[in-house]
Amino acid sequence: MSFYFAQFLTGLASASSLFLVASGLSIIFGVTRVVNFAHGSFYMLGAFIAYSLVTSLPPGPFWFWGGVILAALTVGVVGVIMEILVLRRIYQAPELFQLVATFGVVLLLKDVALWTWGPEDKLGPRAPGFDGAIDIFGSRVPEYDLVVIVVGFVVLAGLWLLFSRTRWGALVRAATEDREMLGALGINQALLFTGVFFLGSVLAGLGGAMQLPRASVSHHMDLAIIATVFVVVVVGGMGSIVGAFLASVIISELNAFGILIFPQITLVLMFLVMAVVLVIRPWGILGRPEDETAGEEYEHQSLSWLPSRAARLAMAGVVGVLLLLPFVVQEFYLVLMTEVFILALFAASLHFIMGNGGMISFGHAAYFGLGAYGGATLLLYGDTPMLLAIALAPFVAALGAAVFGWFCVRLSGVYMAMLSLAFAQIVWSIVFQSSGITGGEDGLVGVWPAEWASERQVFYYLTLAVTLGGILALWRMLFSPFGYSLRAGRDSPRRVEAIGIGFRTHKWLAFVIAGTFAGLAGGLYGFAKGIVTPTTLDIPRSIDALMMVLLGGVQTLVGPLVGAFAFVVLEDRLLAFQYWRAIFGLIIIGICIAMPEGIVGSTRSFLTRRGLVSSGR
Repeated sequence: MSFYFAQFLTGLASASSLFLVASGLSIIFGVTRVVNFAHGSFYMLGAFIAYSLVTSLPPGPFWFWGGVILAALTVGVVGVIMEILVLRRIYQAPELFQLVATFGVVLLLKDVALWTWGPEDKLGPRAPGFDGAIDIFGSRVPEYDLVVIVVGFVVLAGLWLLFSRTRWGALVRAATEDREMLGALGINQALLFTGVFFLGSVLAGLGGAMQLPRASVSHHMDLAIIATVFVVVVVGGMGSIVGAFLASVIISELNAFGILIFPQITLVLMFLVMAVVLVIRPWGILGRPEDETAGEEYEHQSLSWLPSRAARLAMAGVVGVLLLLPFVVQEFYLVLMTEVFILALFAASLHFIMGNGGMISFGHAAYFGLGAYGGATLLLYGDTPMLLAIALAPFVAALGAAVFGWFCVRLSGVYMAMLSLAFAQIVWSIVFQSSGITGGEDGLVGVWPAEWASERQVFYYLTLAVTLGGILALWRMLFSPFGYSLRAGRDSPRRVEAIGIGFRTHKWLAFVIAGTFAGLAGGLYGFAKGIVTPTTLDIPRSIDALMMVLLGGVQTLVGPLVGAFAFVVLEDRLLAFQYWRAIFGLIIIGICIAMPEGIVGSTRSFLTRRGLVSSGR
């Protein structure tokens, strides 16, 4: 019995540590509606800064805890700088475009940390006075774990008092309810948002600094924590501090005891919990339902305009150039462009549900990966010809999209995005652990094109033909009655339902279609690389697709294609530099600030304002 109590305390310590970070993200999202992907970077910075301070200051409890607090406050200042220099300039842009900007900050801060502290992991000192263990019911429990538990409860109580007993807290709660009304009353929203970012960043920094005696400080801390924090915030209910605490406890305790019963499940347990909670209660444990009637992100632009004759001629010209490319460039560029084609189709499939149905997916890579594994499995285990394997691969993805989409389309906004992420991670976990079939971490190797397509030029033309066919098919559906109904439901779901159109069914069908074409891209990708690994359906691949769509322009036909080209080419060109992530991050931030509608959308708006193109074209 004593062992289980000690395990409970271990889980509670992990919950308190997780709550420190999650509460900051919940506060920021609740007020500003910014999905702050850089929150994990603030956590990492808190740990690195605390390491520098604690190891350089004199030994002793005062200096140790002083260094922890100072590190948290320093991270708060970094958060304020990001809010003022980056986010304040794009608050009017779609919320997910702000996520792209914060991802640029992630890349920038990762290289800043690499340049400042070097590539090695850092091992900090133990907390003075709490470096031993105490006996509780016959089991040894680290003293520092008890300190972390106390700090978690103190922060929870402090936040409750701040938001329920102070004027500033009342303003924050009012901003969470209705930002527009708060602005109409004369409250300085800019100052309020800055204060909220400072508090949220301090909490993230404190969470990182408190980890110093418990684990080594590394450059992987940011991405390792951010997915877990998002899960906690969504399960608890976006904007709910108490909900974030409850979710932290539930997930941490399940992990603490789940590892004793079924160790493999810990890879995906929190995503299973999130999937169950969101299916039963779509807005989280203590969250509030989101308003599905607003289409404000789309009211100024529409995909309902067919491309002009000039635009169609320009597209035909681009295709002509691509057809001639193998005769004028080296083989390396054919390899690069082949990857651009595949990822353009992948991005176009995500754009199909984002731009038309207003559906956000953080797990679209699941269908890309299912297509890749489907094609590779047919080839390796069924001796299926390459073309047939590529043709059948989308059906594997379509099956997954049909099952997962049935649940996802019942949600909206961030909750739908996170449920799609949960399903994607469940698929990733199954693939990762099914080494007998999928090859596990090593993946499936030997997925080579047929002999007739082994020449780089031949595979280039094959990929171009399949990609163009897929994109044209998606575009044709965009301007069909189905596409128009989907956009109508996106802008006014209640009105569409009132006239007898089953919008949820339309959304589900669109989700399946998008998954099918993502699977087609995945099938091509496996043969292009010769290997299929779990990374094809991991979180970074989904984020890549999201960035391509948003960078290009979510409300433009060719936006995903331009976004894919810019993303792949920039990443490839910058890899030669030591601190390429910082450069890439700055470019992404620059695009977000200078082109808040994406590259194509902002260019179109610029030309429209100057009368060079007609509105809507």
